[in-house]
Amino acid sequence: MFSTTRVDGSSRPRSRLSSTPFVCSRSRRRKRVALVVLLRGVNVGGHRTFRPAALARQLKHLDAVNIGAAGTFVIRRPVTRAQLRAELARRLPFDTAIMICQGRDIVRLMSANHFADQPVRPDVVRFVSVLSRRPRSMPPAPMTLPSSGKWLLKILARDKQFVFGVYRRHMKVIGYLGTFDRLFGAPATTRNWNTITAIAKVLQAR
Repeated sequence: MFSTTRVDGSSRPRSRLSSTPFVCSRSRRRKRVALVVLLRGVNVGGHRTFRPAALARQLKHLDAVNIGAAGTFVIRRPVTRAQLRAELARRLPFDTAIMICQGRDIVRLMSANHFADQPVRPDVVRFVSVLSRRPRSMPPAPMTLPSSGKWLLKILARDKQFVFGVYRRHMKVIGYLGTFDRLFGAPATTRNWNTITAIAKVLQAR
């Protein structure tokens, strides 16, 4: 038996089979693309805390790049989603939802221009929520929350597993974002547009 070092320094037993590097054969390498990992609800309010940079170093065999402190990574070496989930689950010191999407989809979003009609304002944040899968249901868009009175969050559009919107800087917004699981029928995690742009820059620099 081997052991895998977690981000918090503890270790977890690992079988000989799982110690094999996650490197695809040359014949399949061309079919694989970079993946983007987004962890849900980490490093928020003192809960599920870990060091993303340390995890990225532990994933150097996958050519992982850490972006920010919210648990966002670009995986540039070919690997299957199942292998990547298993690797992350072994190294994280807690259980959390793991969203994975293809890097090329993130790059494509940069030209989609879903925020074209939204003015740039210091009190409004552009965001993208990434769903764990394509949603079973789709609320009508555009959609505002709350439905009456001054809006705090607007859902503008959906593209595959990505939901685009804007929200005001207000404490109640967290609660509205928390309703996305029910609205779309799939777990979701949210990043601001600046983070999505940073992901795209790493992908395009390859």
